[in-house]
Amino acid sequence: DMAEPIQQLTRNNSPQERQTIPFTLIQRKEKLGDLLYEKRQYGKAKWACIKMKEKQYEQSICLGFMKLMRYICEQNSSGLYLGITIPIVTIVHTNEAQSEMTQAVTVAYYLPEVLQDEPPHPFDSDIIIEEWPSTIVYSR
Repeated sequence: DMAEPIQQLTRNNSPQERQTIPFTLIQRKEKLGDLLYEKRQYGKAKWACIKMKEKQYEQSICLGFMKLMRYICEQNSSGLYLGITIPIVTIVHTNEAQSEMTQAVTVAYYLPEVLQDEPPHPFDSDIIIEEWPSTIVYSR
């Protein structure tokens, strides 16, 4: 099922073609010279998002990512490969008391700069285009 998107990604996406999302570095945490994480602020932008709720957290992330890859690799109203932006963001959801994680996660893809004004519509109705306000993200 993912053979075509993976082939498309391999054909069309060399490392120099990956667009890094513009951000402001707020904090960088290292231990013994190894990067543990960065705290980044991303500006207001449009993202393609999918919320998944599988039995296992890892399944939710994998299935959400696969669906986004289909959108990126031509299953969109433009019929074109959209290009990769990095990182792909995973949002972990908590219960109302914010005391524990739920099984639900949101996997999100930053739409490349050239698509921000008019993003292609996804064929998959589970994927929605959202405009996020300026956002803080922890990256590993």
